[in-house]
Amino acid sequence: MRKRVLITGGTGFLGKHLALAMKGSHDVVLSGRNNKQNMLASERTGCPVIPMDVTRIEAVRDAVIEAKPDIVIHAAATKYVDVSEHQPFECVDVNVLGSENVARVCMDRGVSTLVGVSTDKAAPPVRNTYALSKALMERMYCSLNGKSDTRFVCVRFGNLAWSTGSVLPIWKRMIEQSGKIGTTGPEMRRFFIKVDEAVRLIQTAIGNIDQLQGTVLTRAMKAVQIGDLLELFAAERGASWERIGGRPGERHDEFIVGEMELPFTRKYVFDGIAHYAISFNEPAPEPITDPLSSADVERLNEAELRSILNAAPADEELW
Repeated sequence: MRKRVLITGGTGFLGKHLALAMKGSHDVVLSGRNNKQNMLASERTGCPVIPMDVTRIEAVRDAVIEAKPDIVIHAAATKYVDVSEHQPFECVDVNVLGSENVARVCMDRGVSTLVGVSTDKAAPPVRNTYALSKALMERMYCSLNGKSDTRFVCVRFGNLAWSTGSVLPIWKRMIEQSGKIGTTGPEMRRFFIKVDEAVRLIQTAIGNIDQLQGTVLTRAMKAVQIGDLLELFAAERGASWERIGGRPGERHDEFIVGEMELPFTRKYVFDGIAHYAISFNEPAPEPITDPLSSADVERLNEAELRSILNAAPADEELW
């Protein structure tokens, strides 16, 4: 019997790709608060879309009652670091209160599995308001596991290549407008993950929910120094670049597992790939010993960087 999946923030970059990847095996329903984007997402994916603002618990309840999902993937978020610093109410309303609303309704309505989509910025040491909001969602969801029939799990990504508002489409737009890229930190290092890898991480969390419930799941990822990616991107497009002022809340490196999480982090191997499950307050039987930082992990080689640069969706409605 096919299971029903409701994706909050389903009209965004990840949500639409999740819908396309999962609709062959699941009945997928998307939700979002922008009705223009709802219409475009429905046309592009062929999946029904329900209007829903996660900051309103009545809207969340209405959507869950209508969709009757077995699984909810909570991808709705305010994700811009600088906007979250300047507009913290919006960040907290969507990322914390919205996540709470989704959790409450899923527990009330007997949803079997709730997946919270998080970010490497939530790993300690936390540097900005956006990261704090996502870290709180992770803690909330893991703490709620076991209090009802709903099983909770979170997934933690690095930079999702070509997602809306991320660095690659921003650079592309800068080149189209002026022929020059402005960068805030070529010396920074970041984890990068392609959208199909992000989709597989979510599917891995769902497929192994019995052993992963109550944890934050991440996976081995390679990193890149932004300057290397920038040089390749600019060269391929005949552009130049210049340094511009930094944005509030940025940090030099990211972590997928921070030092204070090590005692609670267990390694798994799924599909031949190393994964890491963080249980927070429950010590791992064989914890990992070293933090996983973008400063220390394996770097993406030139061929892998070109693969990322060439992975832009041909259909801009998927951005």
